[in-house]
Amino acid sequence: MQQRILVGTDNGLYEVHENRYIQFTGREVKSLASNAPGWWAIINHREIWQSGINGVWVHIASIDSAKANCLLVTMDGLFIGTSEAHLFVLKGKTFEIVRSFEEVQGRQNWYTPWGGPPDVRSISADPTGTIYVNVHVGGILRSTDGGKSWQPTIDIHADVHQVIFDPDSGLVLAASALGLGISDDGGESWKFITDGLHGNYLRAVAVVDRTVFVTASTGPTTNRAAIYRKSLDEGASFERCRQGLPEWFSDNINTFCLAASDSCISFGTSDGFVFVSLDKGQNWSVAAKGLQPVRCMAFA
Repeated sequence: MQQRILVGTDNGLYEVHENRYIQFTGREVKSLASNAPGWWAIINHREIWQSGINGVWVHIASIDSAKANCLLVTMDGLFIGTSEAHLFVLKGKTFEIVRSFEEVQGRQNWYTPWGGPPDVRSISADPTGTIYVNVHVGGILRSTDGGKSWQPTIDIHADVHQVIFDPDSGLVLAASALGLGISDDGGESWKFITDGLHGNYLRAVAVVDRTVFVTASTGPTTNRAAIYRKSLDEGASFERCRQGLPEWFSDNINTFCLAASDSCISFGTSDGFVFVSLDKGQNWSVAAKGLQPVRCMAFA
């Protein structure tokens, strides 16, 4: 394996190229965000840490009013999505709530299937600075002015679990309970692709060289989860990834547990395995095993 992969788990942060701890033994690493040449991380849902070019991690701030779920580095600052569907921006070493997000149209309709409060689950952005925030369950909100205002972009009942912007294709992609959502106009309109999937319930999405990968299953509780790939070309269907993988995975492969870089794709599982493909998903091998449940991944 040529590339180094960072793997956040319930018991610390691994670099699977060397199969060793980097830091945070005994602590959950919830989310990673690139801040080249370093990284940001959420530790134990409360603490925000940053590493620099020397690889040394420094605690920057803690959030007490909510649980932090996801991070996004933008030209307007570091955004943090949290429990109860709040959005914060880090100013120095303090968090400021994004008030405009609290007042967004349709917020009163957000929900979860089990009756709890919704969460901000994932965040992405395009090169122009447009920000896409995925609320579970509340759709995808878009801001074109650095978070000063927000517009709903998708039916909230699509039950989106991850949103990403692919800079090569210019597409916004959403892993949802209705299949793969695709927008070629910045979220103004969406189509959903399910051809070839054994189940339409998607938790994660990533792109390698105009090939999109998703994690699919039969529902929130499943024993039939799998990885699929398809070309982003019009009319292409999903093809299940098989070579080197188990017949089925007994749990969903979750948001942030699928990562891509160049021609490499990797994912981690709740039972502590990390799989990697160096040929855009045609063949797979085990990169690590025996870890605690994987919570997030990134190519270093």
